[in-house]
Amino acid sequence: MRPWILAETNYTYTREHRYQVAVLPLGATEPHNLHLPYGTDTFEADCIGSHVCEAAHQRGAHVVLLPTIPYGTETNMREFPLALNLNPSTLQQVITDLVDSLANNGIHKILLLNSHGGNELKPVLRQLLGKTTAHVFLCNWLRVLTDQYAQIFDEPEDHAGEMETSMALAYFPHLVARHADSTLAADEGRTRPSRFQAVNQGWVSIARSWHLLTTNTGSGNPHAATADKGRRAMEVLVDRIATFLVELSQAQIDERFPF
Repeated sequence: MRPWILAETNYTYTREHRYQVAVLPLGATEPHNLHLPYGTDTFEADCIGSHVCEAAHQRGAHVVLLPTIPYGTETNMREFPLALNLNPSTLQQVITDLVDSLANNGIHKILLLNSHGGNELKPVLRQLLGKTTAHVFLCNWLRVLTDQYAQIFDEPEDHAGEMETSMALAYFPHLVARHADSTLAADEGRTRPSRFQAVNQGWVSIARSWHLLTTNTGSGNPHAATADKGRRAMEVLVDRIATFLVELSQAQIDERFPF
């Protein structure tokens, strides 16, 4: 039994040990180019959550990893088979119910560990503010790597590119599809620009229809991916997120928390 993973923990343990922090990972079920599994976001959330909670536990944090929510918002992938969608309002209600359940169990520090770019979760934090005794934090783990990305990876990443493929090669390689010559069974992840420069330059936003944007759902070239790059990225994630979890576990909730 790994006591930092709720799904493996039993009532004997939870009856005698109190957690201070809960980590709720959020994944998705959607295609990832031609070579990565539909569960990529969920597998990443599971794997990263397990690593960071283990590291935090070993440093004295009273932290528990909850089972990953395997569905996210997929409205932009509606044209692809079995991209299983939860509308933002539905996902918000699921999170709200789970936060209420955790608060009822005396856990008032919660981290949402998001692994899916389609999940817009900042509005959930605003909706919960003042309506629960719990304090909810959000970590989109892709952003944790922002300042280190270029030191690890060669190609920019949006979806199923070099970074996600490297994580898969490091932590679930048996699910990465390859050709007979061992090359990735993937295209180059090219995307089409919008006809509007304001959109391409980023100062006008749209909900991108993925079947129009991409060839085979990939956005980002995966072919420079290696397992070593995935492990290097994990080291950064563990160092940074586990440190936050330790600090969060040790912090006292008072009238000025979290300031």
